[in-house]
Amino acid sequence: SNPQTPPRKMAALSAAASCASTAALSRPAVSTRRASASRGALQVRAGTISTNDFKVGTNVEVDNAPWKVVEFMHVKPGKGSAFVRSKLKNYITKCTNEKTFRAGEKLQTADVEKRTMQFTYKDDDMYVFMDMETYEETRLEPDDFTKFLIEGHNCAVLSWNGKVIGVELPLTVELEVSMTDPGVKGNTASGGDKPATLETGAVVIVPLFVQIGEKVVVDTTSGKYLSRVKK
Repeated sequence: SNPQTPPRKMAALSAAASCASTAALSRPAVSTRRASASRGALQVRAGTISTNDFKVGTNVEVDNAPWKVVEFMHVKPGKGSAFVRSKLKNYITKCTNEKTFRAGEKLQTADVEKRTMQFTYKDDDMYVFMDMETYEETRLEPDDFTKFLIEGHNCAVLSWNGKVIGVELPLTVELEVSMTDPGVKGNTASGGDKPATLETGAVVIVPLFVQIGEKVVVDTTSGKYLSRVKK
């Protein structure tokens, strides 16, 4: 933490954690990025971040392990100090912890390197990504990223301390609807919604007018339908 700022203790999490609880977290208030000399990799160097600046996808370090902010909520009770309730996912173990921090608490960011790679094919249960400049392959086990990933998609493969830890998808993707109930004739954009299965197997909620075979734009962070792709 910043030597000019006295350290703060993390508040105990109200909800039960799915993994063993961890100690102090990290990420910079303003992250510093530099391009690596090789293969155009982008590295986010470790620093500090205030819990007031949390965003979904923020990478922090807890007990010498990298974590991603999955959810967060700023809470200001009628009495007492404001706090931030968060859900964090461990990149290494894939488990999730819920933690509560004081508003404005300083945490340390994870030193994560991002390299643009293309998902080229699936080998049994492994997802194979290729650096299109060096043709180097990286294999990863399925995780959340598989819900919205198809062959040929470019994404950022994340590394921490020389170890590949995950995949960061583009903010939005276009995917074809493979199955959904027919819409009722005359429905408009405000006429209700229904579940639709995408070509990746993910299920999203779409307006009634969306039909099988059409492509839709999906927010990969929230998993929500944004729009229909115009032909």
